[in-house]
Amino acid sequence: MARYLDIHPVDPQPRLIEQTVRVLRDGGLIAYPTDSCYALGCALEAHEGLERIRRIRQVGSDHDFTLVCSDFAQLSQFVLVSNPTFRLVKNLTPGPYTFILRATKEVPRRMAHPKKKTVGVRIPDSRVDRALVEALGEPIVSSTLLLPGEETPPSQGWQVQQALDPQLDVIIDSGDVGTEPTSVIDLTGDLAEIRREGAGDLSLLQ
Repeated sequence: MARYLDIHPVDPQPRLIEQTVRVLRDGGLIAYPTDSCYALGCALEAHEGLERIRRIRQVGSDHDFTLVCSDFAQLSQFVLVSNPTFRLVKNLTPGPYTFILRATKEVPRRMAHPKKKTVGVRIPDSRVDRALVEALGEPIVSSTLLLPGEETPPSQGWQVQQALDPQLDVIIDSGDVGTEPTSVIDLTGDLAEIRREGAGDLSLLQ
């Protein structure tokens, strides 16, 4: 049975953040709200956590996981950022955008795309998310909490609990969240390519 934590969206309680971080450090799997929708998350070295996400989402080894980072300095440790890419990412963060970029050697091989050697990265506009990442000291490996056969993610903690309670270690409730996943922007080529049009303004890319 998952631990259910009510964390304030504007002023996250340090005690509850630390409880969640301990679970992540122990290899656990969490469901947490972001500035776009609910996500599943685990620590970088949580081998079983990645497999649990794949089982819940029913995705294969070519699934692009996302590294949720606290700031640009942390993001740039895990992906290769050119000068044009730097300007674009800076203009769109923090916000509901996921950027697909070439992974550095800091990214565990098992979570990068097996052929392209890419990974998704994002800096959410969420105090809860940034508090978690800062306390953890590394990015959270994440995937949109979109269940097989469903068109939209759950928007409330109790819905996550009802659907996935036995399969999770922590569920964070910070009030209602959106149901639109992030916009996914592929920056591995010469031109930015919108792989998924979701939350956020994409007019900068037009």
